[in-house]
Formats: sequence, C-alpha cells, structure tokens
Amino acid sequence: MVKRIVASIKSDDLSRADHFYHDILDLNLLMNHGWIKTFGNYEEAKFQVSFASQGGNDTEVPLLSIEVDNVDELYDQIQQ
Repeated sequence: MVKRIVASIKSDDLSRADHFYHDILDLNLLMNHGWIKTFGNYEEAKFQVSFASQGGNDTEVPLLSIEVDNVDELYDQIQQ
C-alpha cells in the first residue's frame, strides 16, 4: 500500500517556498533539514499521479497541479 507520494521541486531560495506554500496556501511545515523543506497537512488526503502527453489544448504539461477552494482569493494574494 502506498503511504505517500511527494513532488520535489528544485529551488535555490527556500524562503520563496515558505511564502507560497505556508503563507498563502496555509500548509504546515512538516520537515525542515535546511536544504529541503516539506509542506503538507496532517489530514488524510487522496493522492493522484497523472501522466500526460500534453496539458490540454496542446499546452505544455504542468509540473505541479494544486487544487484549492478559493482560487480568486489566493490569486489576489499571489499578485500582492
């Protein structure tokens, strides 16, 4: 049984991940080793892995998808 699947994204500035994933998306910092940080929640959640030849309408395949229930509010925060 799969217990966890993690997307790892290369970043030279982990503080930017703090700002987006913690401050804007309100995820918890689950692990911090200085060179790697993992954000998530403590709730049981479904997981999915997708494989695609294109992203829809012949666009590039996205590297990461995030589903939220308040996209307009979060978009405003990101713009600030």
